[in-house]
Amino acid sequence: MDAFLSGIKMVVDTLGATVVLPIIIFLLAVIMGAKWGRALRAAVTIGIAFIGINLIIGLMWGTLTEVGQNMVENTGASLNVIDVGWPSAAAIAFGTQVGLWVIPIAIIVNIILLLVRVTKTLNIDLWNYWHFAFVGSMVALATGSLFWGLAAAAIAAALALFLGDWTARAVQHFYTLPGISIPHLTTAPGVPFAIVTNWVIEKIPGVRDVKADPETIQKRFGIFGDPVILGLIIGLILGILAFYNLGDGWQTVVKTLQTGMNLAAVMLLLPRMVQILMEGLIPVSEAARDFMQKRASGREIYIGLDSAILIGHEAAISTALLLVPTAILLSVILPGNQVLLFADLAVIPFVVALFAPLMKGNIFRMWIAGVLELALGFYLATNMAPFFTGAAADAGFEFPEGALQITSIADGFLWPPFVFARLSELSPLFLFVLLALLAVVWFFYLRSPDRWEEIAGAPPREEEVPAEAEVAAAD
Repeated sequence: MDAFLSGIKMVVDTLGATVVLPIIIFLLAVIMGAKWGRALRAAVTIGIAFIGINLIIGLMWGTLTEVGQNMVENTGASLNVIDVGWPSAAAIAFGTQVGLWVIPIAIIVNIILLLVRVTKTLNIDLWNYWHFAFVGSMVALATGSLFWGLAAAAIAAALALFLGDWTARAVQHFYTLPGISIPHLTTAPGVPFAIVTNWVIEKIPGVRDVKADPETIQKRFGIFGDPVILGLIIGLILGILAFYNLGDGWQTVVKTLQTGMNLAAVMLLLPRMVQILMEGLIPVSEAARDFMQKRASGREIYIGLDSAILIGHEAAISTALLLVPTAILLSVILPGNQVLLFADLAVIPFVVALFAPLMKGNIFRMWIAGVLELALGFYLATNMAPFFTGAAADAGFEFPEGALQITSIADGFLWPPFVFARLSELSPLFLFVLLALLAVVWFFYLRSPDRWEEIAGAPPREEEVPAEAEVAAAD
């Protein structure tokens, strides 16, 4: 069995998401009744879109990593826990014994919850099952038991489906993505945090009146509020903060201008790639809707995808770029923090993307929520660094030179791994408590889904315009 599971994991790892995802999309569309030619074109289009998204994210990753490293060096900070980035975290998660089993476990959990009509989400984002493996690996280390680690991974998979269902209508309306949900444990766990932050802001006179969504900014500032020019300006500011002391004035100018142009390119190209993705998603969404109407009395089903399809929105990327220097400043000034940011600053757009529907794209509010979540995240990551480091050692991870402990913004800064690991460390029986809490919350959600979904940012049903109609209008 281990050899079989290792083979599945090796195939997924070797082919990569941009090959595995189109194959799954094609098979799913054909099963649901789409003509094979249309299904093939949709699947290939979706794969192409993800290739484009990954290329642009790679550009952003490289730019922000260099900016972040220089800004950290400029502060002179010397901290004990090194941020090694999400690719390392994913490799660690899939490299443990829990990672070997996580794909079949998560698929079984998803199928069962679909069959009993608890969830509407079919999570086909196999690559991001590593988040479930990460949670499970932390619990396995805390309890010394593979069994409890696998149990935690299964509960984490269910938690992702709940969060995906809860936020799906908000995502579909705000981002114009018909039939899509985001069961992604880098992004979805921030929603409860954003709800509380937004509620507090609404209670503060003056602060609640600040309007800073992309449309308002562009209307007020004209060309300087255009997303591309805004990306250029933010990039130039980040470039100056990062490269002002290179010693060679010309090199400073070159690096600053390159940073500005790179981030302007990200602001323009990411939304274009998402438009291509939507072109491929619409036939699949229509096939799923027709299939469910014929065979399941019109029951809805959502396709669960990576939150990479959200981060091209001007509100998400603008907020994230503003949070880069903020995060570095927080790492220096927060008392007790031991985390040195290094490789994961480009993950910040993923962390804040689901704030946007709730906060109507208000960059000011999203920035406040991001500051608070990152501030808490530094303390969670500092506390969880021994678990993260232990899991890395178990997976045979090669540590950066001089690093005694490691972490990443995804998932070291987020509450699910912390809650699962720390409670199971007290007693693994606490996993039953977490499962019971999830079941209770899900029960109340299913009793009044519209009310819960509006809390997460969805419009009232009577005001909702189907995402398919919005896409058609945009075309």
